[in-house]
Amino acid sequence: MNHGFGVLSNTEANTEAGLSEQEAIARLKQDGYNELPSSGSRSLWAIAWDIVQDPIFLLLVGGGIIYWALGDLQEALILLGFVFFIMGISLYQEGKTEHAMEALRNLSSPRALVIRDGQRQRITGREVVRGDVLVLAEGDRVPADAIVLSCSNLSTDESLLTGESVPVRKVAADIDAQDGKMPRPGGDDLPFVYSGTLVVQGQGIAQVRAIGAQTEMGKIGNALQTVKPELTPLQREMNRLVSRLFGIALALCVAIVVVYGLTRGDWLNGILAGITLAMAILPNEFPVVVTIFLALGAWRISQNHVLARRAAAVETVGAATVLCVDKTGTLTLNQMAVQQLCAYELCADESTHDQAEKPHTYDLSLHTSEPLPETVHELVEFCILASQRDPFDPMEKAFKQLGDRYLADTEHIHNDWQLLREYPLSPQLLAMSHVWRSADSEQYEIASKGAPEAIADLCHFTPAQQQRLAEQVSDMAAQGLRVLGVAKAALLDAPPPFLPPHPSLNPSNLPDQQHDFPFQFLGLVGLSDPVRPTVAAAVQECYTAGIRVVMITGDYPGTAQAIARQIGLLQMGAVMTGAELDQMSDAELQERIQSTNIFARAVPEQKLRLVNGLKAKGEVVAMTGDGVNDAPALKAAQIGIAMGQRGTDVARESAELVLLDDDFSSIVQAVKLGRRIFDNLRKAMSYLLAIHIPIAGMSLIPVLFKLPLVLLPIHVAFLHLIIDPACSIVLEAEPAEATVMQRPPRNPKEPLFGKKTVGLAVLQGSGILAIALIIFVASLYRGQSELDARALTFTTLILANLGLILSESSTARLSLSVLKSPNAALRWVMGGGLFFLAIVLYVPFLRQLFSFSFLHPIDLAICLSGGLICLIWFEQLKGFIQPRKVVKSSLRKPA
Repeated sequence: MNHGFGVLSNTEANTEAGLSEQEAIARLKQDGYNELPSSGSRSLWAIAWDIVQDPIFLLLVGGGIIYWALGDLQEALILLGFVFFIMGISLYQEGKTEHAMEALRNLSSPRALVIRDGQRQRITGREVVRGDVLVLAEGDRVPADAIVLSCSNLSTDESLLTGESVPVRKVAADIDAQDGKMPRPGGDDLPFVYSGTLVVQGQGIAQVRAIGAQTEMGKIGNALQTVKPELTPLQREMNRLVSRLFGIALALCVAIVVVYGLTRGDWLNGILAGITLAMAILPNEFPVVVTIFLALGAWRISQNHVLARRAAAVETVGAATVLCVDKTGTLTLNQMAVQQLCAYELCADESTHDQAEKPHTYDLSLHTSEPLPETVHELVEFCILASQRDPFDPMEKAFKQLGDRYLADTEHIHNDWQLLREYPLSPQLLAMSHVWRSADSEQYEIASKGAPEAIADLCHFTPAQQQRLAEQVSDMAAQGLRVLGVAKAALLDAPPPFLPPHPSLNPSNLPDQQHDFPFQFLGLVGLSDPVRPTVAAAVQECYTAGIRVVMITGDYPGTAQAIARQIGLLQMGAVMTGAELDQMSDAELQERIQSTNIFARAVPEQKLRLVNGLKAKGEVVAMTGDGVNDAPALKAAQIGIAMGQRGTDVARESAELVLLDDDFSSIVQAVKLGRRIFDNLRKAMSYLLAIHIPIAGMSLIPVLFKLPLVLLPIHVAFLHLIIDPACSIVLEAEPAEATVMQRPPRNPKEPLFGKKTVGLAVLQGSGILAIALIIFVASLYRGQSELDARALTFTTLILANLGLILSESSTARLSLSVLKSPNAALRWVMGGGLFFLAIVLYVPFLRQLFSFSFLHPIDLAICLSGGLICLIWFEQLKGFIQPRKVVKSSLRKPA
């Protein structure tokens, strides 16, 4: 999108130098950020209070109180020590999540184009300060309350503040209004714009009057604090699961207390047994893990230049089957450069009106160090005259750079000419014209540039001329060039009725339409936009991952095909143009869309039909867009991706993802990260389910069969020191599988807890339970003491738990490469688990607190053998689970 000033003159644009950077920094310190009142991030005390209410925390405190009542002060103190240890882990996890969310809040702040130190620069909306000069254009969200200094056809939608859906017109303020108070929003022809409103037409320059809580939006912002974030479907599913499991766990705990008290007559120890079982089977980690994974997943994606505006996007981006992308700025660098000039020499016999008989083509890429030939000087001159003096548009920048390099200090550069009028681009005529007056008022020149067919129309080409021009344009487009036509007209040399009254030439007595000027065709300009160096590899990675790539561009078919060849995009069928698409029924489009990967000369409105057509074929569509008109397509796609650099705020607000660098390879990285996040979340859930089975079993079975208790609250608390960081830190940070982009996309309806996942977890947990139970019963059968049996069983559980973490860290078979894992958290948890196990076994004070006996080498060998058997069992189970088929073809066949 071009954020130039349109019909605003360059004089108007340059009169505002804006604030200096030093002034902006000082005002930011004085007034704070331009933010609405909100709940903000949680404080350390708020996080701690949430942890205090956690069921595991309360159970540990309850167990400590009971031990204190029994007179076992040491046991009570050690349990309370675990309370603070677990609180520390939880604070670390929650703090990491809060930092991630704060980073995302900063990224998702609405953007603003401001003038500072005389230069336009894009900043986040929260950094706008009083006195900043804003540049507003269609599709922008106004970042603060401001007074309009100059504008053209400016209208805003203020329905957010007034409830009126009809846009209101804006005018530039007079001198008196600039010193007055800002009235309430509403009504036409006022020189004020308000924070949160939307520019729906035109452009303007405005100066900020109020920010943050002082704006009209800020006055009602307190209501926003009551709005809570909406839960994702996955979070709702977890909450339902937890509520059901919680009821079952509570019933079992009560039953254990009653059974133990009635059969053994020891109610206090029965309560301890119930607390132990509750700690073993309460599913409190499940919703916590989901929240942490989604928040940190969104943060990790943002590190790859993709902002996830909605948590649900983290779940679905890895399931994309089709990526629909624009060419300009996404596949290419959006840094246009003039590559080819094709100047047309008029025929000697002007009575034929044949102005396109002798094209002279000059390729700058072949003559980089040579001066421009005289034949193309006039063509370059009028390219510059048809552009903004201080351009923002990449193509106009390219014209200015060409002139500065080759025509500086020549008669073809007119820095002292005055712009009288601009005729803007319109849907009816894809051309724009500038009327210029020379410094001595002796020359009045009109420069026009635009689509070649539009310029040919202005020059009144005959059908034969149009045919020859189309062939030339097609040849240039086939080289991957963006082609524009250029024409000129001279007013004072024009015959009636083109000659306006003289010498009083001014904008008011110039013709109303561009067609009223006697244009002469000058030639064609071919611009190239280099392909991003990372795109070709990213496209191939998509094909390897079973993802189809579709290019949608407004360029000519030849240009689109040339870019497709450079990036390795498989074309399959013929290129479809927007005009052909409009002629098709929905049924015909769905048929053609299966074999078409390139859509050329397409307008934003046609994207919606393409999205719906692909969705009707069962595809999961990721769609890129940047304009106001792209919003419906972005909303319709399962994964809307807005351009962060050139996209409008409307597009950003309609999308799930925002591409901060507008680079296609970042989209592919987001897909890869989305797959990794889902894989790791499934690993964490499977691990949690599996490890709770042996803990619950060893808490329940001894009570039912009147055996000595194996696990007490202190033991389960120790296990949680490993379980909690393992599921929320270790597995979240696990790198992506080597084959993550070598398999087809998953079904987005595929549940996290599918039958295969649950079955695997149950078999893993049952294996650990069986080994631990065998060791426990065998030690009692051999006549060993209760302390021996407990120490042997607990050590086996710890080793099996560490083996389960190792096994879950990879879906592939375990190898020694896991020791070289870049996941530092894995090494810390493994090493920390073994270290703490050693000290509780061999430090007498701690051994006594845990009710263990001294383990001899033969005992350790038995426990280690049990852990190894469990690990072998985990690895064998991987072989039984049918691996997902790796994509072998370079192109996933359409559904």
